[in-house]
Amino acid sequence: MGEKALIDAARRGGVGSFNQLVLNYQSMAYNLAYRILGNRDAAADATQDAFLSAFKAIGKFRGGSFKAWLLRIVTNACYDQLRFKQRRPAVSLDALLVLESAPVQSLTDPGESPEEYAVRQELNKAIQVGIGTLPSEQRIALVLSDVQGLSYQEIAEVTGASLGTVKSRLSRARSKLRDFLLEQRELLPSQYRLKNE
Repeated sequence: MGEKALIDAARRGGVGSFNQLVLNYQSMAYNLAYRILGNRDAAADATQDAFLSAFKAIGKFRGGSFKAWLLRIVTNACYDQLRFKQRRPAVSLDALLVLESAPVQSLTDPGESPEEYAVRQELNKAIQVGIGTLPSEQRIALVLSDVQGLSYQEIAEVTGASLGTVKSRLSRARSKLRDFLLEQRELLPSQYRLKNE
């Protein structure tokens, strides 16, 4: 069954069809939430909340990009998590900068040596820490663009921001992430160290 048929069946109350949509998008939704929140448990909670909200609201889906509609719900669930964390901080600021040891995805290249894999994981951790330092609006724009591969227009649909605002947020986020990585230069694997210009 194609995506449109699954959506139509889910809108008519087909739980099995909605479950298939969840299976199709759960990895993308979780990865987005993890990149925004930087915590596996918070990302899992946000993803679960998003799918529950999507299930309740599927009858209101009026067509267009289902992916953008769903990612907007995931993004809103992440905003909720970030707002909750700001109201009730539970860990020290130093602890916020420590990344969890498990990567979001552990894709391996058969031609990649263990050393190359370890170096790539170090870079991934440094980038995730840098993403975590960004203001939430910039973080979300960066993740949607550079991790999820959405176009500016799709990001505007997901975030409810204008195209100009999306471009501005993305430009600022990339600049801040670059500055962060320049400051961390000595901690990065040598082949990935940015040079000051």
